[in-house]
Amino acid sequence: MQVTEILKTKGGTVVTTSPETTIDNVARILRDMRIGVVIVIGVAGRIAGIISERDIARAVAIHGATLPAMRVADLMTSSVVTCSPENSINEIMTTMTAHRFRHMPVVKDGALVGVISIGDVVKYRLGELETEASVLHEYIRA
Repeated sequence: MQVTEILKTKGGTVVTTSPETTIDNVARILRDMRIGVVIVIGVAGRIAGIISERDIARAVAIHGATLPAMRVADLMTSSVVTCSPENSINEIMTTMTAHRFRHMPVVKDGALVGVISIGDVVKYRLGELETEASVLHEYIRA
């Protein structure tokens, strides 16, 4: 199965911000929208980085009271690993596990079309496993 299958059920809504946004504003967006990451869009609408709740939590210990006024550009991860809608779910699981991150932007023809989380991948895989188990049970009964 491919990433596109997850996007069909999840949708392609992506929350973005600019590198100049303050950490305080991004933290509020994460809280209010109940999401784990915001994609940072830079010049020409391209992905410039990604900032997560985890990035902010770690930065509290380093920057303390100055953190809320800092810019996203000062804290974001700028080397973002992306995938395409055609990547397989297994490829995504392997990449996320190997690189130890939980969110991956989905890009098609240079445009951001969604974000896949490890939770999305696990939910999808569990659905597949439940379907397989159900089919096997029916086969055994027949």
